[in-house]
Amino acid sequence: MSKIRFGILGAAGRGNSYIRNLQANPATVITALCDVREEAVKANAAELDIPHAFTDAEEMLDSGQIDAVVVGTPMHFHAPQAIMALQRDIHVLSEVTAGVSVEECRDLTRAARRSKAAYMMAENFTYMKPNVLVRELVRRGFFGEIYYAEGAYIHELKGLNEITRWRRRWQTGINGSTYPTHSLGPVLTWFEGQRVTAVCAMGTGHHYRDPRGDLYEMEDSVTMMCRLSGGGLAQIRVDMLSDRPHHMSRYALQGADGCYESGDGFEAEPKVWLRERSEELRWERLEALEDFLPDYWKNPPEEALEAGHGGGDYWEVQDFVAAIRGERDPAIGIDLALDMTLPGLVSQQSIAQGSTWVAVPDSRNWT
Repeated sequence: MSKIRFGILGAAGRGNSYIRNLQANPATVITALCDVREEAVKANAAELDIPHAFTDAEEMLDSGQIDAVVVGTPMHFHAPQAIMALQRDIHVLSEVTAGVSVEECRDLTRAARRSKAAYMMAENFTYMKPNVLVRELVRRGFFGEIYYAEGAYIHELKGLNEITRWRRRWQTGINGSTYPTHSLGPVLTWFEGQRVTAVCAMGTGHHYRDPRGDLYEMEDSVTMMCRLSGGGLAQIRVDMLSDRPHHMSRYALQGADGCYESGDGFEAEPKVWLRERSEELRWERLEALEDFLPDYWKNPPEEALEAGHGGGDYWEVQDFVAAIRGERDPAIGIDLALDMTLPGLVSQQSIAQGSTWVAVPDSRNWT
């Protein structure tokens, strides 16, 4: 089988981080880079000996030089550029979130259903070793029936809002859970086969201003309560504004026969209690159960250990390539991608209506 020819959109920004992980896969070759910053993308292509550099996404998609594309551009370009690629039967690995409105998510679903190409959303937090291990323990029944979870993305980004100005519009410029997939994504892999059916969002008010003196439209810390299709409940927090030391994320899971808490707090470690291992209610380190990890995480290559987001940036690329080769379905295909994206979009309606419960559409019903 010939190598899969990849192009990267946003190659002078977030898209650049995919280059090393694509080059680590022997089934791929990067043939094109694209970014609106012409000087930067041409320099990047020259340095890496990549033959084609573009400043226009549609021109790269029409060039005949690529079979697959990484959409690593700002959020509001994800759906439109993914749709353009899918309409040309070019495989798509899209950065999160899948879209910035319910309407364009519907258009994206239609394009993915009609295309011969694969679509996958690159939610790298689902590949982090602790999150993968908890998923495997759930699958093996250690937790019993799971009914409650927490996910939080806590990452102070006020400075980055000024460097990558699209964030000031699409993340902190809208009130609601605008960037939920890092916190909700792993939770949905634990509640496998379930989706969020309704959300209720609320915020803590406004305590910070941008450098121009304007209050951020997003409240400082937004919590989104999620009712799951199996009857469970998930609490999802997104906080990109509060002044605090770097923490990034935290998770919790409760089942009838076990519970999990991620490494929360100063130098804390991920921990579990599983009834099958101890009737006494006491924690043990999650790492003590690493024998239950899938084989790929037991002996990971050096590239995975060095990759960003706890190895997630490496493993999502490997899964996507396997999907293109027909070896598996996309790990986060169109419906799961929208299961992770749509609750946050609907949360904007909930918070605007005084924190009412609002139903979340199911993309499986869209044609």
